[in-house]
Amino acid sequence: MKKTAAMHWVFDCIAMLALAFLFALNYELFIVKNHFAPAGINGIATMIQYKSGFSIGYFSLIVNVPLCVFAFFCISREFAVKTAVFSIAYSLFVLLLETADLSRFQYDAQGVDTIYPVLIAGAVGGFVYGLAFRRNSSTGGADVIAKYVSKKDPLLNFFWINFAINAVIACISFFVYAAPDAEGVLQYDFKPVCLCLLYCLLSGIVGNAIIKGSRSAYRFTVITSHADEIDADILAKLKHSATRVKATGAYSNASRDMIVCVVNKRQLIEFKDILKKYDDTFAFVETVNETIGNFSKVK
Repeated sequence: MKKTAAMHWVFDCIAMLALAFLFALNYELFIVKNHFAPAGINGIATMIQYKSGFSIGYFSLIVNVPLCVFAFFCISREFAVKTAVFSIAYSLFVLLLETADLSRFQYDAQGVDTIYPVLIAGAVGGFVYGLAFRRNSSTGGADVIAKYVSKKDPLLNFFWINFAINAVIACISFFVYAAPDAEGVLQYDFKPVCLCLLYCLLSGIVGNAIIKGSRSAYRFTVITSHADEIDADILAKLKHSATRVKATGAYSNASRDMIVCVVNKRQLIEFKDILKKYDDTFAFVETVNETIGNFSKVK
């Protein structure tokens, strides 16, 4: 058991290194050249680099190291260590990529159709966020703050907390990316704000989808007087079993069987077709975000 846990730990750390490289590459190819602040602490770092030339890599390192120490004591040790692995590796990869000639691969929209690199960057960013969180880690920065807040109040959605933080950053970008006109007067533009919010929204949607997982399903709760026949059809046609319990009507006091069965998304129509065959049957369907266990194995 200890050996398996150690292997999982090593695998997670290797995964965080790979995600850190992808995240750094995403910034260098799609974000830095297009003058918008993407999200979180790295969005602040991007604006600072735009104004002063101070590297995103150094800023990220300076901010995330104390945040990881804070997470170690106030959130969880596992989360803190994995986040530290990601954050340090990300900073180093950014500094390394800044020395490389990536001009042939960078998407420089030059102020025209900037939405395209934002869409790519947001999707990649959400992919990295989602996989990091599924491994009880994060990309550092505002993610650590959001994790701490959601730990204190579990009812708050992790990504909506992040989105609120990023909305503030989007407002700041309105002033940072103002450019002087021919007479030297600063001209303010809402475009960087819109690009920032679009990036945050898209990355949040993709990240949430990955956290929920691909093993979503449907749970049928069926009240019927034909439990034996329905159970037999479920087993024969869908290769699933079901749970049956006795149920009593609150108004009529009539006794019925209640069948609970979870099926995958592809079997939704087949299950409905089974139920249509039987009278005196009532059912409702609920979405299940993820199934745990041997759901995919047919015995």
